[in-house]
Amino acid sequence: MALLVHLKTVSELRGRGDRIAKVTFRGQSFYSRVLENCEDVADFDETFRWPVASTIDRNEMLEIQVFNYSKVFSNKLIGTFCMVLQKVVEENHVEVTDTLIDDNNAIIKTSLCVEVRYQGTDGTVGSWDDGDFLGDEALQEEEKDSQETDGLLPGSRPSSRPPGEKSFRSKGREKTKGGRDGEHKAGRSVFSAMKLGKNRSHKEEPQRPDEPAVLEMEDLDHLAIRLADGLDPDSVSLASVTALTTNVSNKRSKPDIKMEPSAGRPMDYQVSITVIEARQLVGLNMDPVVCVEVGDDKKYTSMKESTNCPYYNEYFVFDFHVSPDVMFDKIIKLSVIHSKNLLRSGTLVGSFKMDVGTVYSQPEHQFHHKWAILSDPDDISSGLKGYVKCDVAVVGKGDNIKTPHKANETDEDDIEGNLLLPEGVPPERQWARFYVKIYRAEGLPRMNTSLMANVKKAFIGENKDLVDPYVQVFFAGQKGKTSVQKSSYEPLWNEQVIFTDLFPPLCKRMKVQIRDSDKVNDVAIGTHFIDLRKISNDGDKGFLPTLGPAWVNMYGSTRNYTLLDEHQDLNEGLGEGVSFRARLLLGLAVEILDTSNPELTSSTEVQVEQATPISESCAGKMEEFFLFGAFLEASMIDRRNGDKPITFEVTIGNYGNEVDGLARPQRPRPRKEPGDEEEVDLIQNSSDDEASDGGDLASVSSTPPMRPQVTDRNYFHLPYLERKPCIYIKSWWPDQRRRLYNANIMDHIADKLEEGLNDVQEMIKTEKSYPERRLRGVLEELSCGCCHFLSLAEKDQGHSSRTRLDRERLKSCLRELESMGQQARTLRAQVKRHTVRDKLRLCQNFLQRLRFLADEPQHSIPDVFIWMMSNNKRVAYARVPSKDLLFSIVEEETGKDCAKVKTLFLKLPGKRGFGSAGWTVQAKLELYMWLGLSKQRKDFLCGLPCGFEEVKAAQGLGLHTFPPVSLVYAKKQVFQLRAHMYQARSLFAADSSGLSDPFARVFFINQSQCTEVLNETLCPTWDQMLVFDNLELYGEAQELRDDPPIIVIEIYDQDTMGKADFMGRTFAKPLVKMADEEYCPPRFPPQLEYYQIYRGNATAGDLLAAFELLQIGPAGKADLPPIHGPVDMDRGPIMPVPVGIRPVLSKYRVEVLFWGLRDLKRVNLAQVDRPRVDIECAGKGVQSSLIHNYKKNPNFNTLVKWFEVDLPENELLHPPLNIRVVDCRAFGRYTLVGSHAVSSLRRFIYRPPDRSAPSWNTAGEVVVNMEPEVPIKKLETMVKLDATSDAVVKVDVAEEEKEKKKKKKGTAEEPDEEEPDESMLDWWSKYFASIDTMKEQLRQQEPSGIDLEEKDEMDNTEGLKGPMKGKEKARTAKEEKKKKTQSSGSGQGSEAPEKKKPKIDELKVYPKELESEFDNFEDWLHTFNLLRGKTGDDEDGSTEEERIVGRFKGSLCVYKVPLPEDVSWEAGYDPTYGMFQGIPSNDPINVLVRVYVVRATDLHPADINGKADPYIAIRLGKTDIRDKENYISKQLNPVFGKSFDIEASFPMESMLTVAVYDWDLVGTDDLIGETKIDLENRFYSKHRATCGIAQTYSTHGYNIWRDPMKPSQILTRLCKDSKVDGPHFGPPGRVKVANRVFTGPSEIEDENGQKKPTEEHVALSALRHWEDIPRAGCRLVPEHVETRPLLNPDKPGIEQGRLELWVDMFPMDMPAPGTPLDISPRKPKKYELRVIIWNTDEVVLEDDDFFTGEKSSDIFVRGWLKGQQEDKQDTDVHYHSLTGEGNFNWRYLFPFDYLAAEEKIVISKKESMFSWDETEYKIPARLTLQIWDADHFSADDFLGAIELDLNRFPRGAKTAKQCTMDMATGEVDVPLVSIFKQKRVKGWWPLLARNENDEFELTGKVEAELHLLTAEEAEKNPVGLARNEPDPLEKPNRPDTAFVWFLNPLKSIKYLICTRYKWLIIKIVLALLGLLMLGLFLYSLPGYMVKKLLGA
Repeated sequence: MALLVHLKTVSELRGRGDRIAKVTFRGQSFYSRVLENCEDVADFDETFRWPVASTIDRNEMLEIQVFNYSKVFSNKLIGTFCMVLQKVVEENHVEVTDTLIDDNNAIIKTSLCVEVRYQGTDGTVGSWDDGDFLGDEALQEEEKDSQETDGLLPGSRPSSRPPGEKSFRSKGREKTKGGRDGEHKAGRSVFSAMKLGKNRSHKEEPQRPDEPAVLEMEDLDHLAIRLADGLDPDSVSLASVTALTTNVSNKRSKPDIKMEPSAGRPMDYQVSITVIEARQLVGLNMDPVVCVEVGDDKKYTSMKESTNCPYYNEYFVFDFHVSPDVMFDKIIKLSVIHSKNLLRSGTLVGSFKMDVGTVYSQPEHQFHHKWAILSDPDDISSGLKGYVKCDVAVVGKGDNIKTPHKANETDEDDIEGNLLLPEGVPPERQWARFYVKIYRAEGLPRMNTSLMANVKKAFIGENKDLVDPYVQVFFAGQKGKTSVQKSSYEPLWNEQVIFTDLFPPLCKRMKVQIRDSDKVNDVAIGTHFIDLRKISNDGDKGFLPTLGPAWVNMYGSTRNYTLLDEHQDLNEGLGEGVSFRARLLLGLAVEILDTSNPELTSSTEVQVEQATPISESCAGKMEEFFLFGAFLEASMIDRRNGDKPITFEVTIGNYGNEVDGLARPQRPRPRKEPGDEEEVDLIQNSSDDEASDGGDLASVSSTPPMRPQVTDRNYFHLPYLERKPCIYIKSWWPDQRRRLYNANIMDHIADKLEEGLNDVQEMIKTEKSYPERRLRGVLEELSCGCCHFLSLAEKDQGHSSRTRLDRERLKSCLRELESMGQQARTLRAQVKRHTVRDKLRLCQNFLQRLRFLADEPQHSIPDVFIWMMSNNKRVAYARVPSKDLLFSIVEEETGKDCAKVKTLFLKLPGKRGFGSAGWTVQAKLELYMWLGLSKQRKDFLCGLPCGFEEVKAAQGLGLHTFPPVSLVYAKKQVFQLRAHMYQARSLFAADSSGLSDPFARVFFINQSQCTEVLNETLCPTWDQMLVFDNLELYGEAQELRDDPPIIVIEIYDQDTMGKADFMGRTFAKPLVKMADEEYCPPRFPPQLEYYQIYRGNATAGDLLAAFELLQIGPAGKADLPPIHGPVDMDRGPIMPVPVGIRPVLSKYRVEVLFWGLRDLKRVNLAQVDRPRVDIECAGKGVQSSLIHNYKKNPNFNTLVKWFEVDLPENELLHPPLNIRVVDCRAFGRYTLVGSHAVSSLRRFIYRPPDRSAPSWNTAGEVVVNMEPEVPIKKLETMVKLDATSDAVVKVDVAEEEKEKKKKKKGTAEEPDEEEPDESMLDWWSKYFASIDTMKEQLRQQEPSGIDLEEKDEMDNTEGLKGPMKGKEKARTAKEEKKKKTQSSGSGQGSEAPEKKKPKIDELKVYPKELESEFDNFEDWLHTFNLLRGKTGDDEDGSTEEERIVGRFKGSLCVYKVPLPEDVSWEAGYDPTYGMFQGIPSNDPINVLVRVYVVRATDLHPADINGKADPYIAIRLGKTDIRDKENYISKQLNPVFGKSFDIEASFPMESMLTVAVYDWDLVGTDDLIGETKIDLENRFYSKHRATCGIAQTYSTHGYNIWRDPMKPSQILTRLCKDSKVDGPHFGPPGRVKVANRVFTGPSEIEDENGQKKPTEEHVALSALRHWEDIPRAGCRLVPEHVETRPLLNPDKPGIEQGRLELWVDMFPMDMPAPGTPLDISPRKPKKYELRVIIWNTDEVVLEDDDFFTGEKSSDIFVRGWLKGQQEDKQDTDVHYHSLTGEGNFNWRYLFPFDYLAAEEKIVISKKESMFSWDETEYKIPARLTLQIWDADHFSADDFLGAIELDLNRFPRGAKTAKQCTMDMATGEVDVPLVSIFKQKRVKGWWPLLARNENDEFELTGKVEAELHLLTAEEAEKNPVGLARNEPDPLEKPNRPDTAFVWFLNPLKSIKYLICTRYKWLIIKIVLALLGLLMLGLFLYSLPGYMVKKLLGA
């Protein structure tokens, strides 16, 4: 099989020249021969043949490009011909003559004749699916051949085609099988507006959302209509129309618009940690304390005595104000310490650590109720030391954390399933060693003054390096450091720092820092962070962290040494480094330890050892690199820098850097390094270089100084004109280009993807048609790109200096991209119209993944820095990553800015760039750069704009590769720029008035012009054309057409005094018309477009403008389209935007509803008294009536006014509408109070209702059937039926069956629960049942990923599927009952059981504010925040909250006039209200407001002890209620349970503030947090938020109806207000509203059980389904509790806790409501637990009997109710038990207070002797029984324990034999009982302890009886403690052995002496005799000596 192409001729060429053709198929290209000097016809007559392995697909492309050939420069493309091979495949032979198209897809005259043949295998070809061959070209790419052929031609690049084109043409054409002219038309319009390319934003920053894609939709529609043979429209894709958003030619790369550095800026963070409890702590009888450390702050919990499972529930908060980098590297450490007190520090049991970043990267930035595993860092072989349950959350400013709703935590704790570990980390983490190998460093800066050095030199006579470096490594809260290498710029360490930590570590980054050792203080020289995620892969084919040996580059402050370096922070790794500091050769390896190995040192101390040195070459072969730069333009130089001469210095590493003198020791290099201070005039004295190598060059790293010239009042420019200075630098680096190449390929794929996604977002935003087609195209490109990467990256195997990380990273990148390509393909097939948004989200994940993969952790070539020096002072810099400039012969691997002109904006270094200083442009450079191997440098000028002469240094003359010192452009073109500045919107408010006086300044090359200043507006419509004349641009005309320089537009605010304030900046590319082109559609006149304005990193509005650049031809300006002079005489000489460009306008009417003003703050210290609202839109407007006395009534008396205005037809171009509030003062003065800009009028545009919609159709009836038995839950599943059907809603039977089964399952374990007694139930029962329902719902959403909005429609009975776990079965009755409540089915009578008492009714618990659920209650009344302008220089830190000065309430309605005919008005239409019919009157109204505050959760601690004493304060108007005396002591989760009644009159008092304060004994009370509720919007809302609609109607009991109006009255009122027909009641149990019929129960029981007929039930069912009523329906607020975040103005944006409450409102002119509900907290019930310890058995024997040597134990039993160790009770001691049996008959009595609802015991006690009052604690009800061995003299020994949770503990065994260890460990399912249900339980329970191996073992069994009585029963039936009266227990019958000792002492002694200790006694006697003899000898010795001597 083969494809043959016979290229015959190319005719109608222009001019004379050398021609060459390139033919490409499947990525393999052939070149023709060069035809020299041919005129208009080139007769090639050549045949090219491609052998084809796989059949050619009909959609494949053949591409022929024709070039003008040039020996020196790259070939110039004349035109391209693309052909789809469909016809060839079908007919096997085609001959074509057709025209070519140029770069811009414009048709040119040149035509070509070609013949194509295809030899298939058998001449026939089947048809294939499109998708099978995706990316075929990429896969088949045979790179080698194309390179070989390319190599034959000297000046050619392998592909000189612009990247965006091929793909557009190919894919665009594939799909069009129509006439060719049609295709051209489509092609051309797609390129109709060459936009400024989208910027590749920095990884962390959000992408620019607002860059409109310029897809001309009509054309794409034609294109789609002519689709091949009616393809399925769902599979059409529009692939890269990339060219429509990028530039077509490749000469320029895209500028970055973000200016302000985001890194390094401090922010507010809050880390909150709740320590709940600890379990399974290892150790006997311990007193544990938990220490919580974050960074360097420590806090401790209280100490719990003698327990291994302490319960704390203590909350700690740490506040920080640091930069994100520092914050996320802080370590959170939880350690459990045994018995810490004032005197001793305690012993560490175990600890757990993770960094803050890990928590922050969790969903919702938190871990909730997770168990941290403790391990002992000093003993790594010992396994786990216990668990701590905690919540950890990290909140930054503006993050809102959704805390899971706090309900009673009854879940049986599944520790293993809820470990405190991020997703994907295995629970069993192993210990590992991290070896950080530090080999050597290079290029360190001077860290001392030269003065010191000179002094030293004078004394010692030697010249030393001025730095003493060492390396410090920080990891997981530990640090290790190498030795100090004295005086060395090139230190050699060869040391390794070893950390031991658990693997995988929960700390993401390792910090490696080179520091300079100094007597006074050590300073950092440079810092590098190793991100462990980037150097490892946790997949199943992943690899452990590994790195290097590789060089890493460090950046920081500038290199010239100063004593106090203002940028020292940069060296610490904060913020972006502004200069190269050093490079360090390091490696990293990880070894997993085998902890069972006995030789292992078990400590985790950091160790430092020697490392084996590595060879010079292992980091890569040294290669000579060459960097070239040409400065084409330097403008916008900030005038504050003064007019001293300016030069630009370019450095790469230390090369080109003038600071480091030649005094530096050099390691042998291929050549000596030029570019140093001594060579002042580099060019002259580089002759010695010449000697060494013919034509070698010295580097020139800075441009010659030049004086700047004035552009305008803010900026200078440098007058380069036609002479452009150049720089070039040689440098030597290890050749690791492959790393950068791979990163570049991925970056290219990512850039393309990002661009495509931005297009799609833009299309969705601007509502262009078919965004899904564009998304398919994007995915197609992505999969092709991935295939391409695979083919390119495969090549780089076997490179000698590749590290392990290189190999592993390559493997994982190949795997990732391969799977990404496949995913993209499958995703492409799933993209449908309605799924675009979801799929777009998935694609964003691809993008993040690609960006993550492309970031190479092992650096090679350092980044390039460009510094601007004014008068030899460094002023501003730009940093360009070297990989972006790197050249490769393969196009995809080339950096994105290599050989391109890049627009750079220089910025201030370090902290100087923070805030507003960082927004000014220091200078704008147009800079051309090229970086590559010196030996590849022949093409380094190939991307420059053509038409220059090179000016070389003296010795470089005549040498082709010698770089020029400057370029001189001979050609220049003259242009005129027309900037059509139409309007801007949503600008920044720069004045204190909240408005600005904006004008725009447009910069192009070195000219600037301003628009006029428009006063007091944020949405100026300048409607002005600025004309720039005589613009001289250098280079060839054709290139300028494709690639004009960019225009910078800056918006300023004009101030009467002083300088104009900067308000934002944006860029644009002009549309260029050459002199020989027509000024006609489709390209001209240009369209207005929105450009996003940036102020620093923040968006600050949009600019609507168009720009055209028109070449002035030989005939002068006469050829240009005429400029009509100023039309509007009032505006003076200002030219308006011409007619073809400005938008088409039509007449609209804007109706404004003026309701009132609220919360106006003072203006200039005076109160606002007579405000008025001015509405303005597009120059027209209307004023409200004046409010005469704001204090008395802040509402307007005229409600509706209107004005007419001309607005653009296109809704996207609608100008914003401004709302301004002014205060009318005496003598006709006005002051502005505040303003609000409604940026989009879309939501206020009136669209007439569609009367054909089913909801308008009121024929027929729909019956909605309500079953009396149904818990209302089920009703939510009611189907919304089509209005015409007459149906009764049925529930399918399968559902019922399930329900039955569920019921059975729920009750299988125990007899049917008796239903709760009505009198037992209270409001709290209802509340807790509802909370469980809510949690259940949230749980169901998690797996299905349903948005919260949808949760209301969810079927709430879904949750209980799957067999219930044993643990769950044994839940309490309450729980059981709740479950049933949820699951009881909606039987249709068939299954409804005999009538039982109703289940617990529920209310709706919203886990958020009610407003967010009901769209802020802005259904007809909107609230607009009025903002004040800035108040000072720090205004940018202020949030919008702080700038709010009041609120305007009202609404808008915009519609075209006249309205269409078919809009008819209903009866009762009042013309004065226009569109706002049926709104209530806004006269003052008195309302009773009833606030119910349920409880608060997670309050921010306010006292030193980490607690708070909260109470409620309520403010409404003048009423201020402080419930100070009822404060709750030391609680962060207080239950208030209070209601407050306040009388208020709207509108004066409508903002309710509910605050929580902290009570203090001394001093003022502190505000913890407050929440504000706008009652007025709720009161007037159609959702009826005055009093929630309950689930059921009842007249008595806990669920009593709260509203004074009954459901039937409410229904009647609603029908009347919304003009709905109804309600028609009857027959009983039916009501009809409009065309809906509701059925329900027709009787009600009163207190005495009498049944009465009632209509309320059916009326209520209609209300609960009010949203189904046609036209008027909307959801009514149900009976509810809402959860509102508490905020503190001092800590803006950070939640201080949450408050659960609800508000009822009753108008005073209606019947009065009943008494408020009683929601006071449940009082705990008093109980007494009687525990009788009868016997023990099989207790381990601890003691050896002193005399008999037998094993025995002196047993006693200790017991307490958990948390109350102070009331622990002990039995007497059973001495000398030889069998482990003990008899006690001993009774404990434990009185306690118990809250059944929460299953907690309540204790009140003083925390310490100094406490003012008692603190209430709630702890789980757990009984602990322990057995001890009593010792007389030493401490008693602990033998074993069991803890029984009184709500669910294992049923005791009947006999001791049946009692096993499994009962307590929970590993086997055992029946569980609750003492609260059983009341009396007797049995045997096992007692456990941990042995040396940390495993449980059985240490005894106890027979006990538990008896629970209420306090009253206990009083009636008293018993005695121990064995006392009343009701004494009999004495135990203990065997003799216990007393053997006392009965027969002599016998015992004989036994001891004769048998046991006989030999011991004999030995002792002998020894004593010996000692005696020795003593006597010594005693008598002196006397004898004397005698002997004296001879007496």
